[in-house]
Amino acid sequence: MIKILIADDQELIRQSLQIILNNEADFEVTDAVANGLEVVRSVRKNRPDIILMDIRMPEMDGVVCTQIIKENYPDIKIIIVTTFDDDEYVFNALKYGASGYMLKGASMQELSDAIRKVYQGNAMINGDIASKVVKLFSKMAQSNLTIQVDELQSNSLKENEWQIIVQVGSGLSNKEIATKLNLSEGTVRNSLSIILSKLGLRDRTQLAIWAVQTGAVYHDLKDKM
Repeated sequence: MIKILIADDQELIRQSLQIILNNEADFEVTDAVANGLEVVRSVRKNRPDIILMDIRMPEMDGVVCTQIIKENYPDIKIIIVTTFDDDEYVFNALKYGASGYMLKGASMQELSDAIRKVYQGNAMINGDIASKVVKLFSKMAQSNLTIQVDELQSNSLKENEWQIIVQVGSGLSNKEIATKLNLSEGTVRNSLSIILSKLGLRDRTQLAIWAVQTGAVYHDLKDKM
């Protein structure tokens, strides 16, 4: 059972999502709250697996809340629910460890699929804005956010692991990477875990930023190697 916390300042959205998601056999909505402060209180009580986080909320917005939750509960996955004009908010939410973001107005099937994918450890980015995310990663890489990896750690990477890093840095999902590299999704997922362990990185977002910073995402594999 995937435990879900809904955070949105619009009551109608909260209630609608709660009803619809609770109808899924593998979902359980633990709470539906209106702001970041209530998120923190609810997380302490219910320990959800996934938080659907509205980005603009009173009292405490989704960015600050994401930072607090990921610092204290790193295993909880966060999906930012946003609109096209929220670039700066999304940039900061990804920086603090959100697992991805979706547009408000996405279908319930898309949302349900996203929850399951994030629960399994994948990043989830709405297909309509994948290119937007790559630009956000580039912006992160050019900002004062620096992902430090020791040279000995990166030198331990194998050729097939570099191939996966290139694709992660380009914003591809596990399924897309598996298709492109002719691998199973399980192999990609296991390889990502090994890569993160080797590099001492927290999650896929940090790996993507590091890939942009090192230039891996922009160069052919043989040039990198």
